[in-house]
Amino acid sequence: MKQLVSILIPAFNSERWVGNAIQSAIAQTWPRKELIVVDDGSTDQTFNIALAYSSAKVLVIKQNNRGASAARNHALSLAQGDYIQWLDADDLLAPEKIARQMEFAEPGHSTRILLSGSWGRFITRQELTRFQPDLLWGDLKPVEWLFRKIDGNLWMAIESWLVSRRLTEMAGAWDETLYRDNDGEYFSRVIVNSQQIRFIPEARCYCRRSNLGISHDLTLTDRKMESVFFSLLSQIQHLISMENSPRTRKACLKLLSRWSIFFYPERTDLLEQLHSIADALGGQLESPRLRAKYQWLTNIVSWSTAKKAQCVIPTLRSLLEQTLERYIR
Repeated sequence: MKQLVSILIPAFNSERWVGNAIQSAIAQTWPRKELIVVDDGSTDQTFNIALAYSSAKVLVIKQNNRGASAARNHALSLAQGDYIQWLDADDLLAPEKIARQMEFAEPGHSTRILLSGSWGRFITRQELTRFQPDLLWGDLKPVEWLFRKIDGNLWMAIESWLVSRRLTEMAGAWDETLYRDNDGEYFSRVIVNSQQIRFIPEARCYCRRSNLGISHDLTLTDRKMESVFFSLLSQIQHLISMENSPRTRKACLKLLSRWSIFFYPERTDLLEQLHSIADALGGQLESPRLRAKYQWLTNIVSWSTAKKAQCVIPTLRSLLEQTLERYIR
């Protein structure tokens, strides 16, 4: 009998997208699958829309608002699958995504092999998705994957992964205290417990860029900054635990330098801790500086406002370019 795959969807106020996400899960060509949708206290029609898909293979439940990580943990506690597929409520899976990856998960393959795939971004039209390969798109040893991620400040969509039950249990639960980069922290635990990462380019997923969301920096709350700090520290610790070498320490120092501006001037206490971590790694951090093309803004606005512009303007430009491309095509 083929192995069961659990597709887990946390959803919050995603009435515009959740139906499409569920349909992409149901459309998976892999025959043995279950779908669990956890509505995290939505105030719109998300729950009712999801409930319309309820069936013997689609479980839809509601909880009080506790955050995406809590919704993921709730879904995971109910999952019966041999493999876990995470899917955010505004994203999509290609029909053969899971089937392509399960070709490398059938009996005879280690359950500690972590499966990844291609991912791209789109705004409204899936057919305009941009797939941009980077150094993480390949068959890699876990230490090499985490090194490349940290050294290049790279990212992998959570939908791109297919995780065995064994690796899921070894990694533990999602950290419900984290407000930002909870996926980076979580998957660093999955990776450190894996034996190998196998990349299947035909296994595609699509990530929607619908708005700025909480992951952007118009509002830098203490909770957001503390979450980023903890996630950075966790990923660095995992890499150093696997390989404590000049190249890994240099990569960690590079990551700290890139992110130090995120905490300044709002949280100098966290910045001081970054300096201590850099010292322990055998290096030092330079004072946070704006890129040259944003420094002039400090003549008319505060340094903090100029920093927010540096964080947000590239994203707004990318969204505008993709929107214009949508109409040009």
